[in-house]
Formats: sequence, structure tokens, C-alpha cells
Amino acid sequence: MSAPSQIGNSLESAAEQAMRRAAAFLAGLQRADGHWCANLTADSTLESDYILLQLWLYPPKGGKWEPASRPAVDKAVRSILDRQLPDGGFNIYVQGPSEVSASVKAYFALKLAGVAVDDPRMVRLRERILALGGIQAANSYVKVNLNLFDLFPRQYCPSIPPEVVLLPFDFLYQMSSWTRAIVVALAIVHAANPRRPVPEGFTLDEIWLPGVSPAFPKDGRLLSWRNAFLLVDRLLKWWERSGSKAIRRKAIEKGREWMIQRLHHSDGLGAIYPPMMYSVMALDVLGLEPDDPLRVQAVQQFERLAVDDGEKFFYQPCFSPVWDTAIGAYALAGSEAGHPGLRASADWLLAQEIRRKGDWSLKRPDTEPSGWAFEYNNEFYPDIDDTAMVMLALSHAQASDPAALSAAKKRGLDWLLAMQSRDGGWAAFDADNNWEFLSNVPFADHNAMLDPTCADITGRTLEALAANGVDRNHRAVRRGVEWLVRNQEADGSWYGRWGVAYIYGTCFALRGLAASGENDREAHVLRAGEWLRSIQNADGGWGESCASYDNGTFTAAPSTPSQTAWAIMGLVAGGDPGSLSVQHGVEYLLDNQRPDGSWEEELATGTGFPKVFYLNYHLYKDYFPLLALSSFVKARVNSTR
Repeated sequence: MSAPSQIGNSLESAAEQAMRRAAAFLAGLQRADGHWCANLTADSTLESDYILLQLWLYPPKGGKWEPASRPAVDKAVRSILDRQLPDGGFNIYVQGPSEVSASVKAYFALKLAGVAVDDPRMVRLRERILALGGIQAANSYVKVNLNLFDLFPRQYCPSIPPEVVLLPFDFLYQMSSWTRAIVVALAIVHAANPRRPVPEGFTLDEIWLPGVSPAFPKDGRLLSWRNAFLLVDRLLKWWERSGSKAIRRKAIEKGREWMIQRLHHSDGLGAIYPPMMYSVMALDVLGLEPDDPLRVQAVQQFERLAVDDGEKFFYQPCFSPVWDTAIGAYALAGSEAGHPGLRASADWLLAQEIRRKGDWSLKRPDTEPSGWAFEYNNEFYPDIDDTAMVMLALSHAQASDPAALSAAKKRGLDWLLAMQSRDGGWAAFDADNNWEFLSNVPFADHNAMLDPTCADITGRTLEALAANGVDRNHRAVRRGVEWLVRNQEADGSWYGRWGVAYIYGTCFALRGLAASGENDREAHVLRAGEWLRSIQNADGGWGESCASYDNGTFTAAPSTPSQTAWAIMGLVAGGDPGSLSVQHGVEYLLDNQRPDGSWEEELATGTGFPKVFYLNYHLYKDYFPLLALSSFVKARVNSTR
């Protein structure tokens, strides 16, 4: 770390040189048509579920199971075992503790694939699962998946009734978009009670913890939403046995139509791994033949998520091209406004605008369709975060067709404004998706039943509005700013829903406030800056563990390039570009930049479902440091004028 006497122009000069190297590296990853798309990775559960799906697709014959592609299954086994922890279990984020659901999934997959139960790795895994509470402690989706093969009792699985599509008050649309897609497909499968075969003699008896009931635990209070939904679950199980078959058939048919409609114009149902897997199963129980074009397409779309480069084999939860392209272009524009790759990226992004109504339109029926999805093709599910990021990128780029660019920006702006929730904030896919009591539904333990407004998306949306000419006097901006001030944590931070975690939320809340013209001497801005400075690591960087979500408060971790960049960006936005904290953060980025202009990052800094599923965005480590360095240099230049 440089001595204070060396801080100043020399640091700015070094930062500019690092920016040029980072920009060159990022530009070198841009594809010929103008877009970026990096790998997106998660934990071992994706490979475990892949093996489970192979059992579904290729049932045992004569009591023995042989998958259609034994080499692929063997690669999945190696991929799983490569991530086994010394204590025998599997975690859901790098450097995290063993987690029971991931461990149970791994045990099932490894045993099914032929790893012997007396293999030392399986012995350690089994012991760890039992220490964590056994199979009984796994989450609902694990239990439902195992029940498909009669490996977990149905009476102890949550009911997932297809009749949900018939309920009044648009009940289905009060769930988050991703849960909606999972529930419809899985409800069709669950209603069929398929009880698919397993290899002869295959059981999971050895990971049941003796003396522990598999029943859902009740809330200690007499009256609670949890206990109410457990009662509803018992009624639903009665309905499955004795209810109207005509109503069930009607529900399944409506669910079928809903699902198939959304399989078109997308890269799979919801274009994300879980509903894509369940949609294949649903098509099977609905009676589609293996060579039916729709089923063939659904299987192929799922298989495209696999990455097999000869050294590594893993499944991605989805593709991230729009997100990567928008941030990549925005970062590149911030360091080199006239870069030739920016026109190509703008043209590519314009072609990705969604011009049909999706699920979002149920609550905003009079809004003209626009917006951008996260993936290549997911027309029913544009999202607010991607749209805001695209709008930021397009505000700094010129397209080949200026008129088309101007029209798309106007539509995108109008769509963002329309998608503001009643509380003043913005969520990911829907407005006013806030029926909190639904979080107590028994199958809601994936911790993603709702799509609430959050600081990171609200801040980014405010930044996008400002970049496209919406000033602080606009009612939507005032309400967004008020939402951020109202939802600041007591310690001065903001909770980040889609990135880990409080550093992420604080960064984009501060950037949104600054873009909206909030005075950086306001108490909430000063408190946020003080909080960021207080959690800086000794090496000058910042780091935060995914455990922050479990603990409900910031939990320190080793410094990472992306989280260091977020802290710098937040402090600069809060009016603090010249502090030692920022200078030391910049030095951390400079010291850890590799000769090719990139950075290295092992820890997960992206969030899928808090407490359940985390993501490694493989370009976060590069475009956010580039953004941070350019923000620092611009702020320092402006401060000397």
C-alpha cells in the first residue's frame, strides 16, 4: 500500500493505466455480434439434479440403471466430488459450511451413479448428513424430488396443487415469477404421483436420522400463518384423495396451457434451470412422446446449460448475456467513451428488447410492452434490473439506427416508471409482489416465494432514470428516494437482495441517491459512508460473506475485487473520493490486477435466493473494478476543477 505522500496524481495515473488494461481485457471478451456472456456458476446441486433427471429420462431396465450418457454422468460425479468439504458435506457457497440439502442431493446422485456406500467419501458424507439432521432436515424441494422416485413419503412432502392456477385474486401471480414457473410445472408432476422406478435395492435408509419425525414442524404459537398453512396442507392432501376429479382435470389442463405458452418464445420455461427441468417432467406425465417436438426442444434447452470444456463439467443455472452486455458496455463506456465495440453492443441490446406482454402485464395491463430479460430469449419475463442496466448502457452508446435507439429508450423509460411498486421501490420482475404471508407456505423454504422491492434495484433504477433525463422533481424519483431513506438499516447500510449483500445494497443505494440529486451531506448518506469505511479490511479491500443473509447483518470475509469495487463506487457516489479508505481500496485493485488486465475472484458475490442459492458471475471481478476505477478518476478530476 502506498504511503500517503504518494497519494494523488500518481495514484490517479496508475488508476488510469489499470483502467486501460481492464478495458482492453473486457473488450477482448466481446463477441463478434457485440454481446458478452460469461459463465455463471453455482454449487453442486445443479450437477446432482442433472443426475436425478437422467434417472427420470432413462429409467432402470431389469432392475439395473444405465444412463444414456455414462461419460456425462461420470463427469458430473467428478464435478460433485471435487467440491466435497473435508468434513464430508457440501456447501452452497465457496468457503461456506456444509449444508444439509446440498449434501442430501449429492449423496443421492453419487450413490445412484455407482459410488459405493462404503467408499470413504460416502462414509464421511453420510456421517455429515446425519450430524446435520438427516434427510428429514432437507428442504421441501429435495423431498419433493425424492418423492418422485418414492424415496421420501408423500404425506411428508408439501402439497403442490395444480388448482393454484384456478384460485381467485390472481393468486398465482402473487408468487414471484420464478416460483410461479416452478410451481405450475411441478404441480402437474406432483399431481400425477409418478413414483418412477429406481435401481433394484436402491434406498436412502442410511441417511434417515433415527427418532426424528419427517413431519413439518409447527410454529410454537397457537395462531400463526405457518400453522394455518400446515392445516391447509392437510386439507389439500384430503382433496388429493377425495376431491373433485373434474376440477383437478380442469386445473391440470389450464396449467398445461399456461406452461406450454411460456415454453414458446423462450429458452425454456422461465429460461432458468429448475422450471426447465420440471417442464420436461411435466411434459412426460402429460403424455408427450419422447420424440414430440416440444419435448425434444425442452430437453435440448436444458442440456444447453451444460458446460463441458474437456477439463470441467458443470451446469449453469441460466445464461446471462443481457446482464453481462449491459454492464460490460456501461463499464467500457465509462473508461473509453468512443470505443468501437460500443456501437455493436448497443445494436445487439436493441435487438433484445421485448415487445410482447408477459406476466408483468397482469398488474400493468395498460403499459406498452418493453424491457429486457436476463437471458437470450425469455419474452414473458423481462426484468426491471436488467432493463435499468440496459438503459444505463444505452445512455452512453450510439447505435447504428439512432431513431430505433431513441424509440427503445423512450419505451424502456416508460416501462420502468410503470413498474414502480406502490411503496415507491422497484422489485425484479413484478410490481407489488408483496403478500408476505405466502412465505409461510410449506414449500416456500427456498426463500424466494416473493419478489419484494429492494435497495439495489431501486438504486439502479433511479440511476437509470437520471441518466435518461428524469430529474429529481419527478414524482417517481421522489418516491424512490423516500423508499431508500425509509429502508436504510440502523447501521447505515442497505440490504442487497441480488448481490452479496449489504455492500452491494449500499453501493447501489448511494449511486441512486447521488444520481437523483440527493445532497451528500444528508445524514443518511454520511451514515452509509461511515459504515462502508468501518468494514474495510486491513488489506485495503472489502469482502462480505454469504453468511450475512443467515446472520441478518454484515459478516466479514476476505476481500474480493467486485465487493471492493462496490465499496469504492458507493463512497465516491457519497461524495468521498479523496479519503484514505477510497485510496487504499483503489490500491487494493491496482495491487491485485493481473498482467492481462483482469482480476481473480473465487468467492460467490451474486445472490440467487438468499440463504439457499448463490452465484458466481465470472465477469463481476472485471467490469465492476473497471467501473470503480473510472468513477474514482472522474471524481478526482472533477474535485480539482
